Amino acid sequence: MSPRPALAHETHSGFVSALLSAKANPELGDAASLYDWLIGSWDVRVVDYAEDGSLVESRGEWHFAWVLDGRAIQDVWIDPPRPQRKPDMSRKNNRYGTALRSFDPNDRTWKVIWINPVTGAHEEFVAQRIGKGIVQAGRDAQGNPMRWVLTDIRTDSFRWYGERSHDHGHRWTLEAEFFARRL
Repeated sequence: MSPRPALAHETHSGFVSALLSAKANPELGDAASLYDWLIGSWDVRVVDYAEDGSLVESRGEWHFAWVLDGRAIQDVWIDPPRPQRKPDMSRKNNRYGTALRSFDPNDRTWKVIWINPVTGAHEEFVAQRIGKGIVQAGRDAQGNPMRWVLTDIRTDSFRWYGERSHDHGHRWTLEAEFFARRL
């Protein structure tokens, strides 16, 4: 006799309880403070800048939680928000992805991996606090420098912007800005 297949809610319940953590692992110590203020849900106004100088505004939802025994923070970034999504949406400016931020105790840095299955994006960054902001720096698939910056950080709001350089970091092009408000 074969075992009965798990019901969807049983599978999801086990997965969710194994993934989510109520708080940061104590081993992180002060390192947790770089990102712990993000925990929760955010409403986001998005501005995407096209190469021709035009811009596209949209709305998004962003959710952050401690995961993996409280040793990482994972987010789910959705733009447009779930109630506005349609099965036949264009892939352009369509975001339904996740980032995993994990602290590396060996070099005492936060590593960030972003994946958007809608577009096939996969990007990696190393994060550091610079002044009152957080700069996440990496390279795109063509080797161009990229940075994602969290700035204007307050209890209930922050600004995120993404830039890319096509000349080895001499000039930067603003590609997107997110203006987040805590729900």
